[in-house]
Amino acid sequence: MSEAEPLFGFSPIHLLTAVVGAAVFVAYLLPRLNFLRAASSSAVLMILGLVTFTFIPGMPAALDPTVSPRIWEMISEFVVIVVLFATGLRIDNVSNWSRWRPTVRLLCIAMPLTIAAVALLGWALAGMTVAGAVLLGAVLSPTDPVLAGDVQVGPPGEGGEHPVRFTLTAEAGLNDGLAFPFVYLGLIIAAQGTDPSVWLVEWIARDVIYRIVVGALVGALVGWLLGKSLFSTWGSRAIETGGPGVLALGAVLLCYGIVELAEGYGFIGAFTAGLVCRRVQEKHHFHKRLHAFSEALEHALTAVLLIMLGSTLPALWPILDWWHTLIGFGLLLIIRPLAGWLALLGTGMTSGDRLIVGFFGVRGIGSIYYVGYATGHMEFVNEDQLWALVAYTIFASALLHGATSFLVDRHASPWSGDRGSSSIGDDKKVAPKN
Repeated sequence: MSEAEPLFGFSPIHLLTAVVGAAVFVAYLLPRLNFLRAASSSAVLMILGLVTFTFIPGMPAALDPTVSPRIWEMISEFVVIVVLFATGLRIDNVSNWSRWRPTVRLLCIAMPLTIAAVALLGWALAGMTVAGAVLLGAVLSPTDPVLAGDVQVGPPGEGGEHPVRFTLTAEAGLNDGLAFPFVYLGLIIAAQGTDPSVWLVEWIARDVIYRIVVGALVGALVGWLLGKSLFSTWGSRAIETGGPGVLALGAVLLCYGIVELAEGYGFIGAFTAGLVCRRVQEKHHFHKRLHAFSEALEHALTAVLLIMLGSTLPALWPILDWWHTLIGFGLLLIIRPLAGWLALLGTGMTSGDRLIVGFFGVRGIGSIYYVGYATGHMEFVNEDQLWALVAYTIFASALLHGATSFLVDRHASPWSGDRGSSSIGDDKKVAPKN
């Protein structure tokens, strides 16, 4: 050892490991304390990422998404496919069309309206190109199945799925995949121009119809085959003696890979695979084990990703101005609530239910994946603005929706599904039926 080399030194990697571990521990502990119940673990993780990378000396430089979008794309992609499979797995009741009608209207009406409104604001207020504005609308349109767990249905077998929770869960399970055609549209406009006669027919045939249908059908087929394999005589012995972790991870990767190889949307395939796999043996106890592992893996990866995202905020926020702030808050407080409320007219949901569903359009990990995918495949003029606005909107959504998630607990308590919608503030619970 040379004389100039200190006896004790802090390795940036070891310091990073310690700090991230402490941040995860604190972020998940604080919201469990009575006086901090309204806190959001997602928001706390991002804040701790910001603070630790900014103020703790010796930390490695934050990973700039505008320089290395591919890393962000890969991590967020893995998180989303794991949680989408788990989301499909935990839905107990898919009995009739009336339960799905609100979800279909959100996907077919509210989502396109949201994309169009955000794209218009990006073009008119932020001065984005048409391609950049369309991409902005697409990446911010999907609600998130990862960060919205507090307002969705519970683990498999809990029952009592309130219409509000069921609608938010099913919407989040499907709209991550359904945003992809509009991401492709932004890429197509950037490459081929704004004249729809050049690309419209091909876009509708390939990116809208073919890839959605293939994603749903192949995902359902893989989910059915997976269920038949797991719950056969030899499969049952395997899942009883082996751990659920490898099986869950293998199932997710198998389904996603097959759908993507068939040029379908893997996000749709992952959700439908979980949904159909559950239908093979709806009440089997293994579903809870499978879901528990998927949820643990999801939480661990999401925590690291949110700390990383928080670490980039000091570098990204100077790019934002008041117009970007208006777009972000406009999406969360006006565009999504209004589009959701209007889309749900005529579905039989009460005005209170429509208000809650419209408001809780949580933004999150799916948006990170889409902007990482798009900027990793093509260079955009507004790339820095896209990343900054996405990071800012996710942070604002985590704060806003995390602090108000108690409204869903009061309005749609887990066991209120059998008695219809309750009013805001009515937190009485109906016991589950034996």
